[in-house]
Amino acid sequence: MFVSILSVVALSAVASASNVVDLTSENFDNVVTGDKYAFVEFYAPWCGHCKNLAPVYEQVGDAFAGESDVIIAKVDADADRELGSRFGVSGFPTLKFFEKSSTASDYSGGRTADDIVNYINGKAGTRARVKKPQTHVVDLDPSNFDGIVKSAEKDVLVEFYAPWCGHCKSLAPVYEKVGSAFKSESNCVVARVDADSHRSLGEQFGVSGFPTIKFFPKDNKDGEDYSEGRSESDFISFLNKRCGTQRASGGSLTAEAGLVEDLNALAARFMKEEDAREDIISEATKVADGQDNAMATYYVKIMQKIQTKGNEFPTTESSRLERMSGKVSDKKADEFTIRRNILSQFA
Repeated sequence: MFVSILSVVALSAVASASNVVDLTSENFDNVVTGDKYAFVEFYAPWCGHCKNLAPVYEQVGDAFAGESDVIIAKVDADADRELGSRFGVSGFPTLKFFEKSSTASDYSGGRTADDIVNYINGKAGTRARVKKPQTHVVDLDPSNFDGIVKSAEKDVLVEFYAPWCGHCKSLAPVYEKVGSAFKSESNCVVARVDADSHRSLGEQFGVSGFPTIKFFPKDNKDGEDYSEGRSESDFISFLNKRCGTQRASGGSLTAEAGLVEDLNALAARFMKEEDAREDIISEATKVADGQDNAMATYYVKIMQKIQTKGNEFPTTESSRLERMSGKVSDKKADEFTIRRNILSQFA
């Protein structure tokens, strides 16, 4: 009983800020007692491979946070060389699995969070799962690649990456923002494929380095090399041009979305030439009827509302829509943005 209590105290003291337990010579035997399974990384702070593994290892710790029978831990074996020597550590990172008997075996499998979690599940009889962060970037593999990328209805931007690639890791947060910006565009897809795990897909499109980014427009499913800049705004500008979309950072529509140049001019005339308003409404109706833009008729509705409610209608209506925008679906928010864009032409 004394050992169990001591283990609980040791765990709570070192794991408060992370689900990966920090071990040293002083607490190792109090934590890895043989009562539980333990997976331990022996690392060095200066080791590049260890730095690359660090965020993955945190995911592993999070995956087992609810499993009382498994400990995920790490040892700074550069600072605590005695402990590293005790377990024969000669390189970094070294990963070991400790059975309940405290017998240790080297882990030599893959270095993704899924690889490690699946290994531990198999050894410990658990069913932990990696908690995936929310993403609007579509993950591709051989089972869904053709169905998405080769669809004649979709324009698709694809990043071919490798999990160990430093440039890919640097690009990841930017690429996530791009995916978020186009989350409401079902036919303008931001996607990625692990071309290290699925090498046949990379080879099919001549991928020889990471990250390689290709654009697959509706009319060319052989793909085109993406050679523009790699900032969020660069990607968004490129996709807006090629997909015919009007997205801004964060996923909102731009201030130009939904506008029709000829109707903008009629809106300005409508506000200036009060004596000619009925004729302008007739002209605007003809122009709107000839547009593919479904919101074009909104110009005419605004003109009619101004006739009955006064010149203040565009301002008061725009304010009302702005107040409501945070309480509606993404689709409705887009509609409100277009309406406010059109209302602004009557200022």
